[in-house]
Amino acid sequence: MDSLTTKQKKKLLLTLHKLESELKEQLQINKQATEAVQLDQTAVGRVSRIDAMQQQSMAVSTRGKALLKLKKVQASLKAIESGDYGLCRQCDEAISFGRLNAQPQANLCLICQDKADRHS
Repeated sequence: MDSLTTKQKKKLLLTLHKLESELKEQLQINKQATEAVQLDQTAVGRVSRIDAMQQQSMAVSTRGKALLKLKKVQASLKAIESGDYGLCRQCDEAISFGRLNAQPQANLCLICQDKADRHS
């Protein structure tokens, strides 16, 4: 498979920087939603408190996924700097531009990603 062209790398670099900014902003907004739920039932009714706890749980899950994605994006940015971006972490083959365009933080080619998904 061919390696990325300079134009493709520039496009993916811009996409990764934009994604990094969006994720950081999302995490900043999400931070308040993950704070502990107040247990004082005089201030909040029982049903409202349960609902708030469910919302907090979903926010924690969403935050975890966003943090993981941010780490992958930042690893991809470091890989661009080191010249390793676009190479599969497993087999060292080039990852297609189509895959990277859809998921710029991808670090496995489709074949290796499929294998990884089947084993997890």
